[in-house]
Amino acid sequence: MLKKKYLSLLILVLCSVLVLAACSGKTSSNEESSSNGNGDTTGEPQDGGTLRLGLSANPKTLDPIKYTGVYESQIMRMVSDTLVVYSKDLSEIQPSLATSWEVSEDMKEYTFTLRDDVFFQPGEYQDGRQMTAEDVKYSLERSAKESAMNRLRGVTSVEVTGEFEVKLHLESPNAALLAMLTDAGNMIIAKEEVEGWGDNFGSNVVGTGPFQIKNWQQDQQVELVRHDKYWGEKPHLDGVTVKIISDPNMMTNALRSGDIDIATDVKGQNRELIKQDTNLELISKSALATVYLDLNNKVGPTADPKVREAIYKATNVEEIVQGVNQWGGAVPSLLPIPKDSWGYDESLEALVPTFDPEAAKALLSEAGYPDGFKTEIYVAEARVPYATIFQNQMKKNLNIDVEIKTVEWGTYSDTVSKGNAPMSIGGWTWYPDPYFYLYQLFHTDQLGALGNGKGYENAEVDELLNRAVSETVDQAERATLYQEALKLILKDVPRIELENTEAAAGITKKVKGFDVSPDFSISIVNPNGTNVWLEK
Repeated sequence: MLKKKYLSLLILVLCSVLVLAACSGKTSSNEESSSNGNGDTTGEPQDGGTLRLGLSANPKTLDPIKYTGVYESQIMRMVSDTLVVYSKDLSEIQPSLATSWEVSEDMKEYTFTLRDDVFFQPGEYQDGRQMTAEDVKYSLERSAKESAMNRLRGVTSVEVTGEFEVKLHLESPNAALLAMLTDAGNMIIAKEEVEGWGDNFGSNVVGTGPFQIKNWQQDQQVELVRHDKYWGEKPHLDGVTVKIISDPNMMTNALRSGDIDIATDVKGQNRELIKQDTNLELISKSALATVYLDLNNKVGPTADPKVREAIYKATNVEEIVQGVNQWGGAVPSLLPIPKDSWGYDESLEALVPTFDPEAAKALLSEAGYPDGFKTEIYVAEARVPYATIFQNQMKKNLNIDVEIKTVEWGTYSDTVSKGNAPMSIGGWTWYPDPYFYLYQLFHTDQLGALGNGKGYENAEVDELLNRAVSETVDQAERATLYQEALKLILKDVPRIELENTEAAAGITKKVKGFDVSPDFSISIVNPNGTNVWLEK
């Protein structure tokens, strides 16, 4: 058996390292942060108080198998727990409801040892009973069979091997399973509550997390109160009130006026307003979010790799990113995975086409389009600024006429996934594991899906991506395979990389221990060492 055991001493050492790293004060050139924002908890933590958190979108459901938006998971993570979690910097998997795990030699069986001191929050259909392996089996099999987003791909069954032990059976090896298990869609819930509430469970979720739902006023706010039998470190806060504020300007005004303590999803000019307010702090860090411009690899002029390379060389990516993000919040990207992914390799940046309009013209002429051509680019409303600058660059540098097709999300998704968009601008956010970017966006298994609507095919890339999840669970070995795949992908020029988007939040000075996460999750109390408190 390949074993990964997390003993108490090791956990303490790891946490100490994380705290030291968090307090070092180092920030990259594209990162703005305060001492608070880096997780600093200067002073003795104080108990009590209710944190008021502004959320930029209205949650429709908190049911793990039905949620589709990151904003929903931001509430879910305060109410429920997963078997494992990411460390604060997302560099490794750490214990949560599971204390340790073992992986079989063929990588098709994962055995988890569970905590024996976990209790559900009291609900309508159970009184706060102990969580057992049966709950894990029920929750994960429900996810594997019914998840709207297929968040537990490849798990065929969950076997109870002891009161506090389960074994997950996979149809094929998948080294990315642990990353999947950190997803809010795979949280552990009580069967009685799911069956008792039926279709209304999504509004009455009961979990094992640090806070439980007290009151949910649809379209307005969700009130959470501390779960007194929470298995982890006692939350400093009495509760969290999540206020729904969809207008970004109203969100910033609410922060500046003191109506909320944390404003999430801060963008545009509001970044500057928060930075200039001496009572507030802006935390902004590079995130696991990319924006890219897909080029149709199957039909039209861009089916020719020379045309794709010409378009890339005629695209001033820096001008696009700076034009869209005048007040910061993003940097130009170079590789098909975000810089915060452990598979990123800076040496591969040299393989990316550089901005060179004259060389671009020569390439386009070689490909048989000396006078340019006409084409279309599909975008959702939020991507129009990117498309507009790109449109101007193509006309100026290659005499390519690009018509912008602004469509609602359903039409965009359908058009792109079916390969009917000559060009499109999309975004992707997921885990730090390269699997969730490269497999989803470049493997031929994903042809016909939104990720690979561009129609990219390369048998060598497929083989490397398959090997990266089937041969080993060692992260360094997997990274090497992904980097070999990246070399081939970059050579084929299937798309143009535009930006790495930052995760940003504004906070009042009394908020301590809060930080933004590269995966856009909101962590108030977390087994990775986070425990936010309010200075009085």
